Amino acid sequence: MPPHDLLVRPATPGDRDAVWPLAYRFATSFEPVREVFDATWERLIAKPQALVLVAEEGDGAVVGYLLAHSHLAFFANGPVVWVEEVMVDEDRRGGGIGRCLMEHAEAWATSIGAAYAALATRRAATFYRALGYEESAVFFRKLLL
Repeated sequence: MPPHDLLVRPATPGDRDAVWPLAYRFATSFEPVREVFDATWERLIAKPQALVLVAEEGDGAVVGYLLAHSHLAFFANGPVVWVEEVMVDEDRRGGGIGRCLMEHAEAWATSIGAAYAALATRRAATFYRALGYEESAVFFRKLLL
């Protein structure tokens, strides 16, 4: 159960500085660059196909964020949602904040008629299984940079 004073809401331009340290700690394969993050932030929060949420405690502290995208797929007969990043401050994990962020993302996916929500994870499979997600495919990538 999330704290009673938790607010999950769409990110605003003013949340950028609070999300940066969380995004920096989220990365394992790449080292985020602040200037690139700042430019990407502005583009993402303005993009209708992107969902950027923050989890804010009653004192205004941002303790988590979520980034998701919707796109059309032939096989699904319409939109699908890919959850790209979910990060909760390490000291606040286990209290329902991640679950709350995912519930909001799922509600958004449902509201746009998405056939499903999907994601890839290396470290949090148990968390996603507890939310009802199941393994569906193998994730492949090829580094291009």
